[in-house]
Amino acid sequence: MNQYARLLIEAGPLAAFFIANSQAGIMAGTAVFMVATTVSVLISWHFERKVPIMPVVGAGFVLLFGGLTLWLQDDLFIKIKPTLVNLLFATVLFVAHLTRRNVLKRILGTVLNLTDEGWRTLAIRWAWFFLLLAVLNEIVWRTMSTDAWVNFKVFGIMPLTLLFSAFQAPLILRHQVPEEQAEKTSAS
Repeated sequence: MNQYARLLIEAGPLAAFFIANSQAGIMAGTAVFMVATTVSVLISWHFERKVPIMPVVGAGFVLLFGGLTLWLQDDLFIKIKPTLVNLLFATVLFVAHLTRRNVLKRILGTVLNLTDEGWRTLAIRWAWFFLLLAVLNEIVWRTMSTDAWVNFKVFGIMPLTLLFSAFQAPLILRHQVPEEQAEKTSAS
């Protein structure tokens, strides 16, 4: 699957959430978000024939916290979902770093081929970034209206993530293993 299709599949549920929220409120937005997220993961699995780990974890949280939001008619649950997901990802990466395991390499190893130092640095940067996103989400949902929080979720988190990813390019280029060397390493 090409990058644009993948971006559309990953951003589609967020767009659907934004539109439904603006038309019918947070409860309808949450219900649409749950359905769109499930469909997104199924489409991703259909085309790639593998379970995409981070989207599946995210979908699990969307279904759990979205379900609680709808069942209890309390938008607190959908608002804290990004905080908890980002804290989970940050914790996994920090613990993996401390135990000298490279979770990020396992997840992205088929897409990127980096030195061990490159993987460690990239993982710790992402851990700090996820922690920052958790803190930002907490600040926004606690200090702003629900609509402002939805706008931040759609127009803040995604652009910040894309910008942060782009800023990782120099690190990736500096620590990229040449293809010939990578082939020798995987063959032995």
